[in-house]
Amino acid sequence: MTKKVHEDQRYLIALLNNEVALVNEIYKKCAGKVKSFVLFNNGNADDAADIFQEALVDIYNQAKYKNLQLTCPFEPFLLLVCKRKWLNELKKRSISPVTKNEDDLLHIGEDTFEQAEALELQKEQASLFLKAFEQLGERCKEIISWSMKGEAQEKVAETLGVTYGYLRKKKSECMASLVKLIDRKND
Repeated sequence: MTKKVHEDQRYLIALLNNEVALVNEIYKKCAGKVKSFVLFNNGNADDAADIFQEALVDIYNQAKYKNLQLTCPFEPFLLLVCKRKWLNELKKRSISPVTKNEDDLLHIGEDTFEQAEALELQKEQASLFLKAFEQLGERCKEIISWSMKGEAQEKVAETLGVTYGYLRKKKSECMASLVKLIDRKND
């Protein structure tokens, strides 16, 4: 089963044709996210710029010489390539065994597209959850927030000044409301 080429294939074409406007759009959309990831994972701004640039060059080469066809959105795909490149760089710096060759470093297979699609789906689901969560009453938000911290329910009940039984019942009602809100947004 072959997957349909994603509309974001236009970004690969822009890289190949050096279309300044779309290439700038790639930088605006993605460079900050790559920088945040690298800084958060023991790198600096120069490392982030290098990784971002190398990833774009690798994607360009894959598009030009290996006819890369995107079947997922470009942004999560690029971010995944950058993440893999940075983790590989961290391995090199720790003198651990690294990827054997350049093709392994940028192995673009169905799993890469699936991971990128999964990242995009998680982002959409998180956005849906947050929008629905904001529509809940203050008490429900408080109960769900405390419950998501992983604390024992008895401790949460004590912190909120309610009985354990009340907390369980109220949490169940709040979660049901949240699920209804999310389901409504999915329709």
